[in-house]
Amino acid sequence: MSFAELMPALSSLPRDEKLQVLRLLALELTQEAGVDVFQDGASYPIWTPFGANDAAQSLQRLLEEDRV
Repeated sequence: MSFAELMPALSSLPRDEKLQVLRLLALELTQEAGVDVFQDGASYPIWTPFGANDAAQSLQRLLEEDRV
């Protein structure tokens, strides 16, 4: 099936199904490139600003310096 044939079908899909298509294509592209971006069921640590008081103070100091 060509891209021109797919476009009308994709455009008529509901939003949640378009997101499923997008996820599928992104997964296939990363697998073809040999890149493991995210794996189902895996956990990934993320940084949050909670408990980062030094970072907040540094940012505040930079903002105050920028105003001057």
